[in-house]
Amino acid sequence: MRSFAVTAVLIASLASGGSLWAADRSAFSSSAAGEANGTNVLVVGIDSRTGLSAEDKKRLHVGGKGCDCTDVMMVVHIAEDGRRMSVVSIPRDSYVEFADHAHARHFGKINGAFAHGGGDLTVRTVEKATGLRIDHYLETDFTGFADTVDRLGGAKVCTDKSLQDPGSGLDLAAGAHQLNGIHALRYVRARHLSPPGDLGRVRRQQRLLIEMLSRLRAEGAFANPVAAVRTALKLRTSVRTDPDTNLADLMKLGSRLRGLTADQTEFATVPISDFDHRVPQWGSTLLWDKDRSAALWAALRADRPIVGDRGIRPSMDVPVEIAPASLHLRVTDQEVASALRANGFVVEYVPRKPDEPGPAGPTVITYDPARARHAPTIAAALPGARLQPVAGHGQVFDIAVGSEATAVVKVVHDRSSVEGAPVQGDRLRCTTPDEPAG
Repeated sequence: MRSFAVTAVLIASLASGGSLWAADRSAFSSSAAGEANGTNVLVVGIDSRTGLSAEDKKRLHVGGKGCDCTDVMMVVHIAEDGRRMSVVSIPRDSYVEFADHAHARHFGKINGAFAHGGGDLTVRTVEKATGLRIDHYLETDFTGFADTVDRLGGAKVCTDKSLQDPGSGLDLAAGAHQLNGIHALRYVRARHLSPPGDLGRVRRQQRLLIEMLSRLRAEGAFANPVAAVRTALKLRTSVRTDPDTNLADLMKLGSRLRGLTADQTEFATVPISDFDHRVPQWGSTLLWDKDRSAALWAALRADRPIVGDRGIRPSMDVPVEIAPASLHLRVTDQEVASALRANGFVVEYVPRKPDEPGPAGPTVITYDPARARHAPTIAAALPGARLQPVAGHGQVFDIAVGSEATAVVKVVHDRSSVEGAPVQGDRLRCTTPDEPAG
């Protein structure tokens, strides 16, 4: 299934005060959701090709068949005092129990709730899974996303390496780029990058979102009620809206958001304990980490920050995607070898021959390109080391300690935190000498 982001509909929401397609909460009543502190907005993007012509599909690079499901899902929590916004992405393949509906009680991928019962069941299922009360519900599709980005003047993204994904049509060189709507869609839909799957894709959505919100704020798009309404009017055709939404409701919420800077925003993805939980009829699914996800939702229910919460991210060590115990290293320095062994790597100390000089400069990590996904885990433990792929090198990674000082840092196998740990929005922004992150 192809994927895309709902960043634009969230921007549309915030620009107009946060209540585009803010459905009547009586329709989404839920006994499971507790008393709310602050405001919770559920933002979804629908994977549907309905109404798209062949030319539209080609233009948007969204061939294939849609699932008519929620391909992307974000919970946006706005603190009661209006001084913090927390955005939590829920991976589409999360395996949860659906809220009560016409079918017998059952579990499934959370994105399937929409196909079973539309926005109503989607909201009630999120409420059941999180214990949050959802106050507003927002929805867009491929075209809505691309149109919104264009109407808001494009999107800035930065990457420290080239990004290519034939599935989404993404092809970006390393550096900073100003993207139009179609290219922004390709950027946030890409899944076949490193690391693969949803976590990296979700983080790219979050990066694009904070860049656009920061730029719009700097340009005065939310400076006063008139500016906020003017921005919202540009977007009304890009998202579905509830015709009964009261303008006063829009402005009340919008007034609480206008002063937010990037360092007053937080972004995270629900922590995962099993990235390949196999279920008949549903295939590969994701299981939430029971304790860490519970801590995340508890923080939002209590209107607390999620960054720095040790229940959500227990270890402050550098997170790595691959378990160190699965990697075999040959190391030329005994002290470095001992430190890496203490980190959990399988280490063989192989000293250099007396007449064999070491690398001049940083430590070099030599590996087979077939193991490229594993190399960043070793590099995380050896900051500043140079990666050197060599075809046919085999399964073992060679660590040639260089003339520069080599420090070994503590790493922890925590795939959820590699791309999904709670961070402040200013940590996700592009930064240049003339543009401070906040």
